[in-house]
Amino acid sequence: MSSLSGKAQTVLGLVEPSQLGRTLTHEHLTMTFDCAYYPPPTCHEATSKEPIMMKNLFWIQKNPYSHKENLQLKEETAAVREELLHFKAQGGGAVVENTTCGIGRDVRTLQQLAAETGVHIIAGAGFYIDATHSPETRAMSVEQLTDVLINEILHGADGTDIKCGVIGEIGCSWPLTESEKKVLQATAHAQSQLGCPVIIHPGRNPRAPFQIIRVLQEAGADISKSVMSHLDRTILDKKELLEFAQLGCYLEYDLFGTALLNYQFNPDIDMPDDNKRIRRVRLLVEEGYEDRILVAHDIHTKHRLMKYGGHGYSHILTNIVPKMLLRGITENALHKILIENPKRWLTFK
Repeated sequence: MSSLSGKAQTVLGLVEPSQLGRTLTHEHLTMTFDCAYYPPPTCHEATSKEPIMMKNLFWIQKNPYSHKENLQLKEETAAVREELLHFKAQGGGAVVENTTCGIGRDVRTLQQLAAETGVHIIAGAGFYIDATHSPETRAMSVEQLTDVLINEILHGADGTDIKCGVIGEIGCSWPLTESEKKVLQATAHAQSQLGCPVIIHPGRNPRAPFQIIRVLQEAGADISKSVMSHLDRTILDKKELLEFAQLGCYLEYDLFGTALLNYQFNPDIDMPDDNKRIRRVRLLVEEGYEDRILVAHDIHTKHRLMKYGGHGYSHILTNIVPKMLLRGITENALHKILIENPKRWLTFK
């Protein structure tokens, strides 16, 4: 374990954290998201089964989880490779790939993409939400789950010697299930032994991130090495956001590029657009949290790739950064958000 200290672990091996450069901390490069399929109204059933075409692309953009082919990102390795090369050409350095057990993690493909593009790729250890847990996973004790997480970082994942460099995204629902709570406790135990970074997918309720932090703290996690994902769809109230920020974890705005009229997983909320995300990031900077902010796109469906007219993995670098500068977020703050904060988080203690 001492050999990990002070390093970041990619699918090609250990690297100096200073080599990572501009880092997207929450992406998917290959995955299967069948668990998220949301049946469309009867009048759109035929559309949901069609190939992705120009004539149905707008419908897919607004109903991304109701189109079956759209959920098969694993089929787009060639397009993702091209995008990673574009990302690198735009000044990108590293991607944290958050696909865990239950949604089609494929560390061999991640290693291949890293070797072919020169982009540092960090794979995620662990388990997604309860709905994807196998009976074997649910039957495991906290100690057994801890051993799985540690093994995926120290020895390799999915029967390979390709090692994960972060625990997560650890999937949580609302309300938190018993199986998810055990995985969170195991995450804390593994982190305390390895000094590794952790990243969490919270349930879709503004109290979910608070509950998760409490469970992690009680189990001995290092909250300063932990990321709460998806804050842009979870904590919309400014007062609640600033209350949560005080808990000390990294605050991740990772849905840049997402624009939904109706958020299928939580119809009660209106998904913010990129301008609102930028305003939230600026608020956190103004309130003194620029050392705790991370950003990404969380691409996990086909329609968000450039191949299908989507924004792609370079959207933040090419479109969001200029707008952030225009809205008063300084170069120094952006350097922290894109380079220094990810580097600090991804470095093993």
